[in-house]
Amino acid sequence: MTRRALREHCFKMLFSTDFCAPAEADGQIDAYLCEVPDEEDESPEFSEEERKICRERVKAVLDKREEIDGILQQASSGWSLRQMGRVELTILRLACFELRFDENIPEKVAINEAVELAKKFGGEEAPSFVNGVLAKLV
Repeated sequence: MTRRALREHCFKMLFSTDFCAPAEADGQIDAYLCEVPDEEDESPEFSEEERKICRERVKAVLDKREEIDGILQQASSGWSLRQMGRVELTILRLACFELRFDENIPEKVAINEAVELAKKFGGEEAPSFVNGVLAKLV
C-alpha cells in the first residue's frame, strides 16, 4: 500500500474519532480497521504491519491533539477551530502532526499530501485554506 493510501486511512480513522468520546476512540479505530479494505482502495491488501502503522499514527495524533490544536489555533488567524469544517480540521491535525512530530516526512510532502486530501474530501475552498494554514507552520 502506498504512503498516500496509508495517510488517507489515517485521515478517515481520525475523522471517525471526532464523532465519539475520547474514551471510545480505540473502539472506533478498531472498528475502522475491521472494515477495510473496501472497493475504493487502490490496494486491496492491508497488512497487519500497515494496520499497526495506521493505529499508532492515529493514536499519536490523538495523544497530541491538545498541543496540535494550540498550534493550529495560532496559525489560523481569524478562525477558531470550532468554525472550521471537521474535514479540514482533521486534515490539518494530521498534517500538523507530520510537520511538528514526524521527522521522517519532509515538510513539502506533508503539506502537499494535506492539500491532496483536502481536494478529495473537503469543500471547494478547502485546499487553499489548508495550504494557507500549514504554510504558517513552516
